[in-house]
Amino acid sequence: MFTAVTPRRVAAAAVTAALLVPLAACGSDDDGKKDTGTGKQSGQKTQLTVLAASSLTDVFATAGAAYEKDHPGTKVKFSFAGSQELAAQVEQGAPADALVTADTKTMDGLTSDTGKPSVIAKNRLVIAVGKGNPKKVKTLDDLAESQNKVVLAASEVPVGRYSKEILDAQKIKVKPVSQEPNVRAVLSKVELGEADAGLVYKTDVTAAEGKAEAVDIPDAQNAIASYPAATLKASKNTDAAAEFVKWLSSDEAQKILGDAGFQQP
Repeated sequence: MFTAVTPRRVAAAAVTAALLVPLAACGSDDDGKKDTGTGKQSGQKTQLTVLAASSLTDVFATAGAAYEKDHPGTKVKFSFAGSQELAAQVEQGAPADALVTADTKTMDGLTSDTGKPSVIAKNRLVIAVGKGNPKKVKTLDDLAESQNKVVLAASEVPVGRYSKEILDAQKIKVKPVSQEPNVRAVLSKVELGEADAGLVYKTDVTAAEGKAEAVDIPDAQNAIASYPAATLKASKNTDAAAEFVKWLSSDEAQKILGDAGFQQP
């Protein structure tokens, strides 16, 4: 049966091929020793590949280092992208061990590919503005003003879907100057002055280290993002992957996430 070649499939195939190269090199050793079933060979570290939502980029750098310190036999490699891109990678068979998305909807669509997911953190949206808030954006209504250049994430991206939900709920019509593939791309436009405002996660502005500022959105108008984590059934490091996913709910990991501005699940 003929399968249409879509940009999403092409992108996912390219990422899959890129991931295959370094992992294939780790697939065997000179002595021909076989994998033990945990992904670790004699004298070698277990390498875990974790596909994670873009908004976790900074906090997972810290979390990964902490995990490796506590688990000296394991090396954690992260691949960050929009959750919809991660889902495409999983569907295309990208060699990975665990998945963390920025919404439950994306994870729920991958039940045949994942173990049972568990929510490890939550987040909320804010309006990102440039340093000093030069356009004096104060509310969601200001995003509809024609003089304000607003950038949003595409609707298939979790943060883009959350953005649409809260704007629609308030009956606010926004004409974005661009729609980006992930939340970090939205924030980058604001940081560079290419947009006056954008809807992002609170933690993204926290990680911006003064390059952008956050305008809070009242709880009654906001949306809460949940981050589920799960092992991938195709993993060759099943035990190690399960241990990492479990660790994300530990007190140590929750403190790291909390320090970065994430809410507890």
